[in-house]
Amino acid sequence: MLLRLPTSVPEAQECLAQGAVPIGGATLVWATWQRDGFPQLALSLRELPEANVIGRETVGSAVVLHRIDEQVPDVLRLAAATVGTGAVRRTATVGGNLVGSTLRCLLPPALVLDARATVLESDGVREADLAEVVAKRPLLLGLRWRTPIASAYRKLPGEAGGAPPFVVASALHAGDGTRDRLRVAVRDGYDVLSGTTPCGTDAEETLGALRGTALGDLPAGAWDVVRPQVVGLLEGRGPA
Repeated sequence: MLLRLPTSVPEAQECLAQGAVPIGGATLVWATWQRDGFPQLALSLRELPEANVIGRETVGSAVVLHRIDEQVPDVLRLAAATVGTGAVRRTATVGGNLVGSTLRCLLPPALVLDARATVLESDGVREADLAEVVAKRPLLLGLRWRTPIASAYRKLPGEAGGAPPFVVASALHAGDGTRDRLRVAVRDGYDVLSGTTPCGTDAEETLGALRGTALGDLPAGAWDVVRPQVVGLLEGRGPA
């Protein structure tokens, strides 16, 4: 397997045009390659500047998880800090987690941040929504979002070898001349569900509206986790 490490977007486009297979998430597909055969030409974005940025409203796909710090909203920082072990976080990347992983631990935070993806194709760079990223698994360059008023994240304890632990992420966004909006996403098993609602005059009103979204079918036990996070977020309105 020949590995290409492009240092510019045009060079990365050329690699794709030559049929290079992106290796984001390679630690997860290595066993499949060992079984089915390795690609002749592979592509890594670890030397591409556009894929290594990190800031208050952006993160590149080649950024390793242990680099995600207070520059980004709490919901993303806390999620990255709970992925695997320290050794995993020093090698796992944002793109590998979102595109190469079935767990997609960063997907709920990305959803509540209302993030947009930048993807690279052989004919250029374009913007895509997260649904397309999950369904079609394009070559992800990075994510962009607008800074929320406040955000929160919680992952319940999991059992080794058991089902993926329940996750809830939430973010409060300023309205454009209207009421603020609350976005909540959960990972229940391997399923990720999300809902958005305008914020009511109190937390209970907002929770009631949230039950009218796709989150309404969650079991009572899940709402026992969602409810205190939403209440704390709306009443605290702390740092994002």
